[in-house]
Amino acid sequence: MQDEKLIERIKSRDESAIAELMDKYDKLLWSVAAVVLEKNASVQDMEECVADVYIYLWRSPEKFDPSRGSLRSWLCMLARSRAVDRLRSLKRSEPLPIEMLENEEVSGPEALLLREEDRAQLEQAVSTLEGGELEIFQRRHILGQKPKEIALATGLSVKQVKNSLYRSKLMIRKQLVASRKG
Repeated sequence: MQDEKLIERIKSRDESAIAELMDKYDKLLWSVAAVVLEKNASVQDMEECVADVYIYLWRSPEKFDPSRGSLRSWLCMLARSRAVDRLRSLKRSEPLPIEMLENEEVSGPEALLLREEDRAQLEQAVSTLEGGELEIFQRRHILGQKPKEIALATGLSVKQVKNSLYRSKLMIRKQLVASRKG
């Protein structure tokens, strides 16, 4: 009941209500964001996710529907959603993994040029994947989804997803080896 009073006060633009809410739920929301982002993001990323929850609540307090659950649960869901969005954003901005292509013998500008060429070759090899295999590969290696999540999203079995990922990696590796020889 106290949470509903806080929401009513937020609807009437009482800034002390949002401060009370932050005191009450800040640690919880930080822990929710940390579970999703843990090793993949900075403290600032987690802080932004939690801040986004409070901003959303301040701008749209009417979105909370007490008949659908508690304010605590709703805020946790928002924090998780913001953290997942942030994680996807971070994954998209990361370069494709090219650890297997790194050349330790060359350093300086030459190494940078080789890494750029390797990245271009890797991107070219990935672009040859077709339809479902490309989607599965992107979901796994760009969005960071687990095979079970991919299976649910695509309607395939987990085994089919794993087999597709295995085939894709083999094909990409084969193309990379061929392009290095040629």
